[in-house]
Amino acid sequence: MNVLLSSFAPSGKSRVSSGYSAISLGRLVLAILVLAGVGFTATVGSAQTPDSKGQSTPAEEPAGTSTDLFVMFGPDFDRPGLLPRANYNIGIGRTFGFLKKDPIGDELTFGYTYENAGTHGFLHTTIGEHTESIGVMKNFSLPKTKVLTGYTWIQTGITSYTGGSHVANRLDSGVSVGAIIHFNMNNSIWLQESYSKVVTVPWYTTACLGYAYSW
Repeated sequence: MNVLLSSFAPSGKSRVSSGYSAISLGRLVLAILVLAGVGFTATVGSAQTPDSKGQSTPAEEPAGTSTDLFVMFGPDFDRPGLLPRANYNIGIGRTFGFLKKDPIGDELTFGYTYENAGTHGFLHTTIGEHTESIGVMKNFSLPKTKVLTGYTWIQTGITSYTGGSHVANRLDSGVSVGAIIHFNMNNSIWLQESYSKVVTVPWYTTACLGYAYSW
């Protein structure tokens, strides 16, 4: 990431960066609210179905269907070398029971990621990388335990580099593998390792720790 950003002139970078960050965050919040509303409506709607007399009776939702709202934080290790940079991720995913046997995935996701793309610092600089991505996640159980499950995750989206004289948009794709520690039906901790590649930019890996609320 740093190789690309070093070619941008710093003039006007704070105005471009802050403006784009506000737009991206606004779109992310709107998308999460819409998807959460759809998931909640579907859950409530499937919870009751009318019987032959017009009365509502409880109905079970398809097994394995749920919605996950997750936040993750971790360091990127940019190539070449091992340059640590902060990575923040927030998103929402919807698991579909009828996709349980699909080999690619049973959960569709949408997320927003901010990464420090500067040549110095760790948590934040005026040079940033903003990614909006869609993905498909495959959840799977592990033998002899219900507390721990695993997953694979394929994502792709558009990443935008800000902080230079103009915003540069690139295709960003990545694959992840992770484990989920379930505390109960609603709360869990995610541990994840990712490999990502942005077009024209060296690849990088990310180790993340996250929290998810499911319903």
